[in-house]
Order: sequence, then C-alpha cells, then structure tokens
Amino acid sequence: MRVLYLFSLFSLLLDIYAYHGVKTWVSGWKSVRRKKIALRSYLVFFTGVTILFLAGITFSTQYLTRFQEWALSLFLTFLITKLFFIIVLLLGDIVRFFWGILRRLFKPKPASGEPFFPSRRRFIAEAGILLAAVPFTGFFYAMFKGKYDYRLHEVTLYFDGLPASFDGFTITQLSDFHSGSFDNMSAVTRGIEIAKAQQSDLFVFTGDLVNNMAWEVEPYISLFSQLKAPYGQFSILGNHDYGDYARWDNPEQKAANFEKIKQNHQTLGYRLMLNENTVIRKGPDQLALIGVENWGRGFIQVGDIDKALEGVDKNAFKILLSHDPTHWEEKIRYHPTTIHLTLSGHTHGAQFGIESDKLRWSPVQGRYLDWAGLANEKDRYLYVNRGFGFLAFSGRLGIWPEITKLTLRKA
Repeated sequence: MRVLYLFSLFSLLLDIYAYHGVKTWVSGWKSVRRKKIALRSYLVFFTGVTILFLAGITFSTQYLTRFQEWALSLFLTFLITKLFFIIVLLLGDIVRFFWGILRRLFKPKPASGEPFFPSRRRFIAEAGILLAAVPFTGFFYAMFKGKYDYRLHEVTLYFDGLPASFDGFTITQLSDFHSGSFDNMSAVTRGIEIAKAQQSDLFVFTGDLVNNMAWEVEPYISLFSQLKAPYGQFSILGNHDYGDYARWDNPEQKAANFEKIKQNHQTLGYRLMLNENTVIRKGPDQLALIGVENWGRGFIQVGDIDKALEGVDKNAFKILLSHDPTHWEEKIRYHPTTIHLTLSGHTHGAQFGIESDKLRWSPVQGRYLDWAGLANEKDRYLYVNRGFGFLAFSGRLGIWPEITKLTLRKA
C-alpha cells in the first residue's frame, strides 16, 4: 500500500510539471475561454484519475473488483500518457538550460528584461501532445476493444512417437478465463463461439477460472459449458483459483470457496485433474493425459508431477496440463520421464507487447523464458496460451486474447 501511495504522489507531482507544459501549448490560443477549458479539463481528467485510483486502493474490498481494475487501468493510461508528454518537455527544458548557460558565457551582459533562460517554445509542447496521443489512444483501444479481440492460433506439431490412430488429432486449448474481470457478455460469447467452431477432438482448459471468488464464473456457466469435445473436456487449476489473493475472515471461508471452485469445474462439464492422469483411447491406440495442480516459480507449488505420473506407461505418448510455464522450464523438460507436450498459460503475455514476423517483445519476458507460443527442448514441447481473459489492467494491446487449436501429426 505504501508503494501505491508513493506512486500516486509521484503521479500528482508529474501533473504539476505537465500542467505548465499544457499552459505553454495553449499560450497561442486567442480565446481565453478555450484556454481555461483546456487547463481545467487537464486538472479534472488527469489529477482526477489519480484521486480515483487512490480511492480504489484505500477503500479496497475482500477481492479485486471491476471498479478497482478500471481505476488502475485509467491510472496507468493517464500516467504513461503524462510520461510521454513530460519526456518531450524535459528534453526541451534541458536544451533551454544549456542554451541559457552558453548564452551567458558568450554574452555576459544581457539586454534589459531578458530572462536568463529562454522561454519554452510552443512547438515543443505541441510535439509532446502529439507523442502522448499515441499511448493515450492505444491504451483506450486496449480497454474498449483489444481485450475482446480474440485471435485463433493454429499450431501443427509432429512427433515420432505419436500413435498412428492419433495422427490428425485436434485439441482446443483455452486458458486464464479470469471470469471476474469480464464486463461484456456478448463479446465473451463471440470468443466462445470461435472456440466451438473448431470442433476439436479434445478440449482443455489450463487454469485461472476466476480471479479469486468462486461466484465470479457463475454468470458464465451456461456459456462455458457449451465447450464440448468427442474425447472429453479436461481442466486444471491456476494460481488464482486457490483464493490466495483475497482477504478471508477465517481459513474455513477460504476452504469453502476453493471447494466451490472445484465444484464449478464439474458443473461446467470439465474433468478437473488434480495431480492425476487418464487414458484417451482412439481405435487400437491410446495416449496419456496428465493434469497437475499449480506449480510456479514465485507462486503456489502444489503440483506433483511424480504423483500425476503414477500408473502411466513409460512408453506412452504423454500430454501434460500445467498452468505455469516455469514448471516446464524447471521440472518437466529435465524430468526422467519424457512428456511429449505440455500445455500452459498464466503469463497473459503481460497483455501488452509486440508480435510480428520480425519483432517479438513483451515486458513479461524479463520474468519468463517462455511467455507465449511454442518452445521445445529436444523431443519435448511446450505451448503457452496467451490467455482468454485479462486481469488488473482491463485491456490488451498487441498481445490479444487467444483460442488455440493444436493438431498432432505423426512425423
């Protein structure tokens, strides 16, 4: 909380500097009334958003609410917009400072009334406004459009050890619903329709059904339960499903919430896998589907891959559902038993970044080696889903919500 309060104070201090930049920008306007409107609008919107954010964190509830998510999202949007504007102003002021020093060195006796430093040029403020408009419009697009801009990722994987009957077998993977963050039922329905349209053989959900509370998913049960597949629907838990990020009156209340979340998986028609395995049969062949509880670097670690592998034929083709990709990084790719394919989520790709043919970047890559898409280590593959929902920042920009369709082929 102290860090958040200091961050808010820092934002208010930036407002003072940016306000003077806005004054420079409107200095050339002829209408005094328009100047006043512009300056007051800045104070109302930018300073007001910081105050709104302060109110959100001060009067926090048991769990993260949509109001708090929107307050945080607007705060980040306006803060980054200010920073872009201030960077341009600061560069201009640095030039003004050194120009003033140099002018005094070569012209020791200034003209009467001449200021020591030259006044800030209006075009500098205009350049700052233009640059700041980029994150401003981008983040608002992320909040009102991008977070529901569902993208289908189709991936074909080739394996030497894939049983012949499973050649062409398809899997639809969704991850990280974070149901408590949704605020547009029709948009969510559109994403689920894309997933249904794939008509895959198997459906898997790789964790974070909710943000914290079991009831968050209940308005969407009739929608999410439409996800069916001929070979079944399987799911696992993510770090948010344990209720660790909410305040509870007693341990019993938290335990009851956790039990309800597990029941909701059953209500959805998903088989929740808790450090266990099952056999998927097709024709004369079979493969092993394994599901573990959450295991993540820096997060809850109750996933037990050895327990989950009990009874699995060592030579079987194996698919693992494990929410956090650091489990694969630290345990699975080095495990003495070969697990051919691991499906994860968790990172959301930070909900912000760039993905193109020539450039792939997200701030989350500073923490995660494998944060989106496909990775492999010899004959072991990992696929990290970018997430269907969103959390904390109520938006997505550049890293869009994902529906994954994987096709298994025999090499």
